[in-house]
Amino acid sequence: MLGYDDKRNFFRMMVNSPCQLQITDDESSRTMQAMCRDISATGMSLEVDEPSIEVGTQVSVAIESSSSQIPSLAALATVVRCEPESETSCIIGVEISQMK
Repeated sequence: MLGYDDKRNFFRMMVNSPCQLQITDDESSRTMQAMCRDISATGMSLEVDEPSIEVGTQVSVAIESSSSQIPSLAALATVVRCEPESETSCIIGVEISQMK
């Protein structure tokens, strides 16, 4: 549970759900699998199998729901932080700009 020290505007929900990430940058557009670690009303934390993704990169995130009671999620977002997790993966924080 988040405490007062977190000082966020919205609570984060831990999800640990596989998702599809489409990265659109100056060089190309590519799609990869990622793991959504948590989500809030305005952003997400994603673990990706890339050593790093540049801050400011535009991404599309799609999370398929396994329940008929919970809709799938599709969003456009911007990378606002990138922290190395290992030599081949990183955790990115994205700010949601538009829900599809």
